Amino acid sequence: MKFDLALYLVTDSTGLEEEDFLSRIEAACRGGITLLQLREKERSGGAYLHLARRVKKISDGYRIPLLIDDRVDIALAVDAAGVHIGQEDLPVAVARKLLGSNKIVGATAKTVEQALAAREQGADYLGVGAIYPTTTKVKTVLTRVETLADIVHEAQLPVTAIGGLNAENCDILAGSGFSGIAVVSAIMKASDPESAARILRNKVRVLLGE
Repeated sequence: MKFDLALYLVTDSTGLEEEDFLSRIEAACRGGITLLQLREKERSGGAYLHLARRVKKISDGYRIPLLIDDRVDIALAVDAAGVHIGQEDLPVAVARKLLGSNKIVGATAKTVEQALAAREQGADYLGVGAIYPTTTKVKTVLTRVETLADIVHEAQLPVTAIGGLNAENCDILAGSGFSGIAVVSAIMKASDPESAARILRNKVRVLLGE
């Protein structure tokens, strides 16, 4: 399945009513995100499934692939485009076996060794970071841009940079070989998610030389 990592939104529903959460996602879709990941670390299976169905209805309307964080069962249940697998989640090889060859499997990698292992197991892209400290509840370990560049060179897979990135600080990625940026707060917490997404997409396109 084809996908574009240029502007990858990873969701965060913390403190948001469901309708507000969904409206922010739709605004981000209008603003030009190219990939969407639903990440719900603390939601029960049933609640996760309910939300995934509603989010997919939005993303389908904009023809934006929806990935599910970690939960292969939820991805299968809603026929999502794929999953993203963290270092402490289900092994990439297992996710690939369950989902088949036509779905997207992304993997978190903080070292060249992790990146090569993920590629061997069938990952389609790598998420590398955190480039900057983040405000999300997810545990983060800072990753140098030089490490990201090494991963791009050695793994030969598309790489999305993640972690505290926004339109003001993503210039640090120039020349690293990255394929896009993944953001959470820069869009989810923006006063105008649509405008924030549009500005970020334009900035990334410039950095990518497109």
